[in-house]
Amino acid sequence: MSLLQKLIERARKTPGKKIVFPEGNDPRVVLAAERIAEEGIAVPILLGTEAEIDRVSAEDGIDDKKFHAFDHLKSEMLDRFASEFCLFRKRKNMTHEKGLEIVRNRLFFGAMMVRHGFADGMVAGSLASTAETLRAAITVIGLKEGVKTLSGSFFMDLKTPTAFGGKVLLFADCGVNPNPDSEQLAEIAVLSAGHFRFICGEKPRIAFLSFSTHGSAGDDSISKIRNAIPMTMEKLRASGIEADVDGELQADSALVSEVAKRKCKNEVIEGNANVLIFPDLNSGNISYKLVERLAGASAYGPILQGLAKPVNDLSRGCSVDDIVGVSAITVCQCG
Repeated sequence: MSLLQKLIERARKTPGKKIVFPEGNDPRVVLAAERIAEEGIAVPILLGTEAEIDRVSAEDGIDDKKFHAFDHLKSEMLDRFASEFCLFRKRKNMTHEKGLEIVRNRLFFGAMMVRHGFADGMVAGSLASTAETLRAAITVIGLKEGVKTLSGSFFMDLKTPTAFGGKVLLFADCGVNPNPDSEQLAEIAVLSAGHFRFICGEKPRIAFLSFSTHGSAGDDSISKIRNAIPMTMEKLRASGIEADVDGELQADSALVSEVAKRKCKNEVIEGNANVLIFPDLNSGNISYKLVERLAGASAYGPILQGLAKPVNDLSRGCSVDDIVGVSAITVCQCG
């Protein structure tokens, strides 16, 4: 069974969760929302004007809409949301007029719906950039208590299993932090481990990736990776998450046991990693796209790790299946 099917079945066990999709003007989102409603995954709420929703639905050949369409620009909640926005942004000299202008933005309006409980979670980013989605999520939703570093992970459903038979890997950070330091890498690893266990139900085996394996190369850029490992172990113990951690490792040492045996005698995960932590955003983002586009993997994300409430991003190159998968993960996060 594919990861997508597993996610859908799990989401169905918590029926009635409302997920807001700010980009109701995207044909892919409309198709995904119709499928989400039909399959009982969630109650989709699409933001858009009546003309937008009708036009896109006609393009998709949808006559009998099963999703909920909501014109946020005509909503009575605009004034309430603007007033609320001014309250928590008062240090920014926010006026009601400025607040009203901001919450008219569909991303901010959707985030405000989640903040106030009118929706359980939000999925956005099929048209908006990650930066735009993050800005709305961080401003309106904020981080969980104790979290300092927001990050973005991808669940990679592999077409060809790893040497150990693993079908699903988690890649992080692939969407948020350009050049995380040791402390940030450690927090990314711990949040990723928690997400992997929550979604996949398996023990996380974390590999900190590099061009070096256990000191085979020397460079200042590797120091932050090595320093992150003991920090990660300490944070995992404090969080009560049981996981294996190793690094720095080249990708083949992390994923192929025969290579791991040759390159490092004391590798903890023995070539059977399932959570891959990349040293920077360049390597993480490039890697997930290569695995998706050239190896045929399905990539679900970026799943935003560390927010106070479920808000998840999409790649602008996402498919309908991708949107459905991220939505199912969002439902699972809603509890």
